[in-house]
Amino acid sequence: MGVAKLALALLHVVAVASTPTVRRATASEYKALPYYPAPFGGWVDEWTSSYAKAKKLVDSMTLAEKTNITAGTGLFMGYVQHNASDRVGFPQLCLNDAANGVRQTDNVTVFPDGITAGATFDKNLLYQRGAAIGKEARGKGVNVWLGPSVGPLGRKPKGGRNWEGFGADPVLQAVGARQTIKGIQEQGVIATIKHLIGNEQEMYRRQTTDVVSPAYSANIDDRTLHELYLWPFAEAVRTGVGAAMTAYNRVNGTTSSENSYLINGLLKDELGFQGFVMTDWLSQITGVGSALAGMDMSMPGDPLIPLFGNSLWMHELTRATLNGSVPMDRLNDMATRIVASWYQLGQDRSFPEVNFDTNTKNAVGPLYPAAWPNSPQGTVNKFVAVQADHDKVARQIAQDAITMLKNKDELLPISADRPLYVFGTGAQANSDGPNACADRNCNKGTLGQGWGSGTVDYMYLDDPIGAIKEEAEKVTFYNTDKFPSVPKPTEDDVAIVFITSDSGENQYTVEGNHGDRDASRLNAWHNGDALVKAAAAKYTNVIVVAHTVGPLVLEEWIDLPSVKSVLIAHLPGQEAGKSLTNVLFGSVSPSGHLPYSITHAEDDMPASVVDLIDSGFIDPPQDTYSEGLYIDYRWLNKEKIRPRYAFGHGLSYTNFSYTKATIKKVTQLDTYPPSRQDKEGVLDYSQDIPDYQEAVKPKDFKTIWRYLYSWLSESDAKAAAEKAKTSKYNYPDGYSATQKTVSPRAGGAQGGNAALWDEAYHLSVVVTNTGKDFSGKASVQAYVQFPDGNGYDTPVIQLRDFEKTAELAPGEKEEVKISLTRKDLSVWDVKTQDWVVPEVDGAYKVWLGGASDDLTVVCYVDELSCEETTKGPVVYA
Repeated sequence: MGVAKLALALLHVVAVASTPTVRRATASEYKALPYYPAPFGGWVDEWTSSYAKAKKLVDSMTLAEKTNITAGTGLFMGYVQHNASDRVGFPQLCLNDAANGVRQTDNVTVFPDGITAGATFDKNLLYQRGAAIGKEARGKGVNVWLGPSVGPLGRKPKGGRNWEGFGADPVLQAVGARQTIKGIQEQGVIATIKHLIGNEQEMYRRQTTDVVSPAYSANIDDRTLHELYLWPFAEAVRTGVGAAMTAYNRVNGTTSSENSYLINGLLKDELGFQGFVMTDWLSQITGVGSALAGMDMSMPGDPLIPLFGNSLWMHELTRATLNGSVPMDRLNDMATRIVASWYQLGQDRSFPEVNFDTNTKNAVGPLYPAAWPNSPQGTVNKFVAVQADHDKVARQIAQDAITMLKNKDELLPISADRPLYVFGTGAQANSDGPNACADRNCNKGTLGQGWGSGTVDYMYLDDPIGAIKEEAEKVTFYNTDKFPSVPKPTEDDVAIVFITSDSGENQYTVEGNHGDRDASRLNAWHNGDALVKAAAAKYTNVIVVAHTVGPLVLEEWIDLPSVKSVLIAHLPGQEAGKSLTNVLFGSVSPSGHLPYSITHAEDDMPASVVDLIDSGFIDPPQDTYSEGLYIDYRWLNKEKIRPRYAFGHGLSYTNFSYTKATIKKVTQLDTYPPSRQDKEGVLDYSQDIPDYQEAVKPKDFKTIWRYLYSWLSESDAKAAAEKAKTSKYNYPDGYSATQKTVSPRAGGAQGGNAALWDEAYHLSVVVTNTGKDFSGKASVQAYVQFPDGNGYDTPVIQLRDFEKTAELAPGEKEEVKISLTRKDLSVWDVKTQDWVVPEVDGAYKVWLGGASDDLTVVCYVDELSCEETTKGPVVYA
């Protein structure tokens, strides 16, 4: 995606596709119902002041200025400024990826990816990561950071962008999003929750043309949508996120960027979202249709083919408002939402100007890159250093995410004086340079990130082999993925084998993988499994280190006697070296936990998540979520399939006990939450269509080739105004221009009914380091088991909260507190369209422990008592 800009009075759009895309064949039970009109923002108390200021500013704008701020300057256009933006005091905005920092610029930190941060199971580190990214984004002049990503949720283990999110569970994703958004927005940078919704694989997600290659349809039932995929979005909205991004794919038959049920119904009305909604890059399919469906910003402004300076909005949106197709109150709400987010984050007060350009690394470059070769030159990069000491938090996250799966004979930690033989190209940075492949679209050397728009350019990469050589006395490195000829090992020799598995965005194909891991599947790349087996045949002590985007199938070698220790190091970013050696040599105990399950075989999961959509022509491919609520550990538990390593699994060099648990009722629940709060203080966005002269380009203004503007010629503006008197737009089925007087009963505040977050029960448990030799951190994971026969089909257990201890010395204790909300004990009832507590004060069980299959304490909601147990809730065949 890169950097895109919003100029207030100067952006232009073209292309006149203004009718909703034809909804092609979709499974009959999955249909996106119409939901109109787009709900107005501004009724939430926390946003009242920002909306009042925003409306005042928008009211002072001309028609062209309003449509101008609803789209970008164009995909290939660099950062530019125009005096006309100064007229009402609203500047251009800079929007920038990536999922783990600030993309395509210099002097920034490459933070560990989301999946790595999720593996820490540490709320504080998730927050610190967000705060550090926010500081760097602000320092570079980024107004809107395009993250965090919670879609994909991780439904499909081979999904290409799972690593940008936090793990295959809605609560883990929700907490990751909440903590990240807090950190980002406390720095005055607008965070963006994405991708709404069902973007669970890369192949065939995008619509290249409506006829030949339509995007797949994610077919999701209402309950599954609410309890899994919408859950982290609700948490993000509750946190006050300032922006949201739709997905490329269809949902229940309708393209996400024009899906009125998703945007108007769920996001803006039920969840009470107050910020602005943007398209993913080049995902806008219709002009008027997407505006009516609730879209507020088209990014980067171009249509599907971004070559000719055209757009579906900008001057076409100006035309559509003049001719009455898009109501003025919709345009006013769009513009006000954008400006309100700017005010909400305090960006009207001394926000830094953009000081970098993603199109060149030179100090001087074209001011308008898309206008090449006629663009004037100027200073575009100032090389502002913003890293501060963020390497420390990056290293801490990478270290605390390292997940030890196995440690037979306590091979780890290893002594620095043992002879070490290191194998695998993944141990050393790419010899061509860590940034040699654009957007990291290759898997060469140490794998610190996936590939695509979620990546950051390295200023340096602390690779594992460098750190190992600094720590150990006798190190021999074989920089190859084919097992070489080696001297006959001794019993004291240790082999450390590095393997990788990569994925990313599907604009790139890497070693046959089209974004998703369709070619490699869940196997190690570069014949890594064979490398491990060869080392295991030669050495009696083998440590495997995997840098991976997600789960691997380990069965070829995991039970070999000499494979004694296995570490999943995830995607550590720039701090891959010291973070790993701290664990290898015992400076710290590993404390990471799997943010997904590792199965014995791919087919241990349901076919609907194992199989990737691998073809599509004319009719959209159908991706039907037939597994419903049962993904990852939920499916394995339901089918009694034992995983190789369960969700939440992670070993330590020490041991922990969980004792003296308590449970206390905080709020008396009823079957349904209290009635929602009514919308109050909704602003009046109504306005007559203005004089067509407000849309006309000034005669003395010189346009720039391929730059997007919102003006019309005088003849076009006049013709549009006349058309409003003689014809009426063919509105989609179910369309209404009248704001709804009855809002969803599940709404009422940001994130939904405020009562959903009432603390229902408070739990505590004492965690003790029972080991003798090592300090360590423990993760307390809390899973809820619904009462038997509650009237709803519910997974055996579901993660609902987690907390990580401080580092505990041997014998040291810490009381850990866990909270359960009303929503945690509820299910989504499709008939009443509300959250329901199936059995008030019923026989819920709350399980506490160190992993989803290692739960040694159970608390009973109906008895308000807890006990230690050796029999957990999960039974395998």
